[in-house]
Amino acid sequence: EEGSTRAKALLAKSIQENLEIQNNSRVFSIADLRCSVGPNTFSCVQTIMQAVQLKLKNCGPDLEEPEFHVFFNDNVTNDFNTLFKALPPDRQYMAAGVPGSFQGRLFPKASMNFMHSSFALNWLAKVPKEVTQEYSSAWNKGSKSLELAGDGLMVVIMPCRAEGTLPSESTILDVLECLGDSLADMVKEGPVSEALVDSFNMPVYIPTAFEVKEVV
Repeated sequence: EEGSTRAKALLAKSIQENLEIQNNSRVFSIADLRCSVGPNTFSCVQTIMQAVQLKLKNCGPDLEEPEFHVFFNDNVTNDFNTLFKALPPDRQYMAAGVPGSFQGRLFPKASMNFMHSSFALNWLAKVPKEVTQEYSSAWNKGSKSLELAGDGLMVVIMPCRAEGTLPSESTILDVLECLGDSLADMVKEGPVSEALVDSFNMPVYIPTAFEVKEVV
């Protein structure tokens, strides 16, 4: 709960300090990358919209509020039916689903005003080949920069561990100990085999803030 509150505060602060809004914008497009099925994605979208509305208010009374269009993105295996059944009935935005990996192109050029990804990068199963090749467009000016409008903003929230510590020493991984205990109990009780649990792999890497800055 505390981590979620801090993440929302950082998200709102980033919008207030860095987002530029043009006076002639009639539609404000938001993309939530790797949205899953909620309710966290709806909470994030609400935080984004409130921050944008506050930004608009601070820009002056003559600035007309645009219509909001939210694009929920996740892999094609995501349960979008469950996601859309859970959409808040009192939402103040139009919603659309965009299946596909955010590592590639998802939207038309310069079409997104705000793109958001929270706690998704650390779950990649492997490093995308494109980001290891200097000649690739993803090395510097990748697909996300093409999709952002000229005054657009992208915010990526991800967990980091303390400098000088090993990945295995991250306190965030303590949560996974509960999962390990649950799997061990399931083996003892019989629902799953020990071999199946041994084959289970959770591809997560928690970097330091320095490592993230080096990549950026």
